[in-house]
Amino acid sequence: MNDLIRIKGKRKLKGEVTVSSCKNSAVAILPAVVLASEVVKLYDVPEIEDVKVLIKLLNLLNIDVRVSDDELTIDPTNIANVDLLDEDVMKLRASYYFMGALLGRFRHVKMYSPGGCNLGPRPIDLHLKGFEALGATITQEGNVIEISAEELKGDDIYLDFASVGATINIMLAACFARGRTTIENAAKEPEIIDISSMLNKMGAQIRGAGTSEITINGVTRLKGCIHDIIPDRIEAGTYIIAAAACGEDVTVNNVIPQHIEALTSKLEEMGVRLEQGSDYVRVFESEDLKPIDIITQPFPGFATDLQQPLTALLTKVDGDSHVEETIYLERFKHCAELNKMGADIEVAPGKSTIHGGKQLHGTDIFATDLRCGASLIIAGLMAEGETVIHNAYHIYRGYDSIVEKLRAIGAEIK
Repeated sequence: MNDLIRIKGKRKLKGEVTVSSCKNSAVAILPAVVLASEVVKLYDVPEIEDVKVLIKLLNLLNIDVRVSDDELTIDPTNIANVDLLDEDVMKLRASYYFMGALLGRFRHVKMYSPGGCNLGPRPIDLHLKGFEALGATITQEGNVIEISAEELKGDDIYLDFASVGATINIMLAACFARGRTTIENAAKEPEIIDISSMLNKMGAQIRGAGTSEITINGVTRLKGCIHDIIPDRIEAGTYIIAAAACGEDVTVNNVIPQHIEALTSKLEEMGVRLEQGSDYVRVFESEDLKPIDIITQPFPGFATDLQQPLTALLTKVDGDSHVEETIYLERFKHCAELNKMGADIEVAPGKSTIHGGKQLHGTDIFATDLRCGASLIIAGLMAEGETVIHNAYHIYRGYDSIVEKLRAIGAEIK
């Protein structure tokens, strides 16, 4: 795969773009299939690098995965609980979902610590505390974590922080725990509802997904199912921001507008003209945009994954905009790259101030993580001249056919 993306900026975007299914759902759903005793069929699985890595890890567990167009057929009937001591585990954060799934299925898992984007401290303490509450014992030597339990028993688990990963991981482990598990201060993200929906189709007994209290009544077996993954709200938001930055008339299809209300309300506050339907958002060319302030919060607040793409747009808005990051306090590596292009952004711990109204200019820049890469693509679309984005593999981890989709609506990108 080419590790450079080249963009010639100042091209007006016009047309329609269709959002792929949700990365953050897919990367949890694939490990969750470990819990099934029959074939699972998944539709509209995004063609991204993280999915390809997870399929490799499923293969290591002797799980057969067949890919056909937009369908994955996964057969776990011959699963073997081998130790996941493979470098692919360290390529993405979501590999930690194998902890909950394998612990639930086999009462034992041994694997490398997860990898993923470098966004500052991202401990998995809440995941491990949840497993311990269910009766597991955890040992860690260097980069290897081993989790074992003679029996998993339901318990009341309070999360100090409404962590998406911990909520899902505990849910996976608790499916086969004896009795009832209650997760309090659970995360409410749409992806949790999606994963709960699939598990319930398989025979799990999960209630309350999407609220702050989730209950799981343990069962002894999960069957197969057919499941369609929800649209990706972060991808949708990224294209909507790109359209606001340099679009003439762009319709973003396959959107659940309720999932991105925090973004669209902020764009409207800026003066971006939007039309929202049941499954689309149309973005019209807008002038005289106003600066805004955003604070990232767990869903339904403003998504941390969208503050980086939005920052690129804010560089063109006259006046000062402010970003306060409450999820990943070091998620500002994109700012240095945008400054190389002519932006004027000050970064303080957990905060940034964008002194807007600056014309960006193309240069060589580096994607340091997935959403940084999305921010730089938007910046490149806005910039004069040619922008060359290095380390593009970060972008391919989470965006399905992003170059082709942008080219189809008028971007000069390759």
